[in-house]
Amino acid sequence: MSIIIPVAVVSGLGLFFGIGLAYASKVFAVKVDERIEKVREFLPGANCGACGFSGCDGLAEAIVNEGVSPGKCPVNSKEGINAIAELMGIDEGEVSQMVARVICQGTWTKADMKYEYQGVQDCHAANQLGGGMSQCYYGCIGLGSCQRACPFDAIELKNGLARIIPEKCKGCGMCVAECPKGIIRLVPVLTGFTVLCANQDKGGVARKNCKVACIGCMKCQKVCPAGAITVENNLARIDHEKCENCGKCAEVCPQSTIHDAMHERFPMD
Repeated sequence: MSIIIPVAVVSGLGLFFGIGLAYASKVFAVKVDERIEKVREFLPGANCGACGFSGCDGLAEAIVNEGVSPGKCPVNSKEGINAIAELMGIDEGEVSQMVARVICQGTWTKADMKYEYQGVQDCHAANQLGGGMSQCYYGCIGLGSCQRACPFDAIELKNGLARIIPEKCKGCGMCVAECPKGIIRLVPVLTGFTVLCANQDKGGVARKNCKVACIGCMKCQKVCPAGAITVENNLARIDHEKCENCGKCAEVCPQSTIHDAMHERFPMD
């Protein structure tokens, strides 16, 4: 009898508190919009943070609750973006897949070196020492900071130059933010002929420092039938809205600086 009473009391208390907790969970429950979970299903799940939010869950909530664009995730596919837009009842318009591109060809064998670097293998650290090892102040430092920042293993290093592996790149932009030289750019995946150089030195200096540097000779500008090329600050620039991808600029470039980056995976080889 002495055992039955305590057991009954404890059981009764357990039942009482259980009912109370069940009631409280319903009264104080936070209602979650079902669309958040559905939007989450159409996101890639990389949680890379390239969208500016904590991850895919945070972005899904922002899309539903704050009206953030379904295309905010640079990693998502065109199909995923369109599915989210349809779910939210909005028109996202034409979606252009982006890819990263290294605007440099200055490998260790093509760009002269100022010194032998033996410090921390980090581009930011080397950049503090006279802008890096290369005589070209604007070129790739080649110590792999972008490679380590890439969540998709889409960057490799060869001969002191970072290279994007297009089939792996998701266009998240993490490498763009990491590069201390600002020579990694996000461009539409269908972008063709590109000036693979960022050097703004005068022609003679640029040529001396790097075998494949743009020297601002303006030959490409003169031959372009679409008027898509201008030379500013000793550097040729292509307006891809005007470019017809005829390739005449690449044919006349004396430094082999212009390449069809969409079809030539590693034009510097």
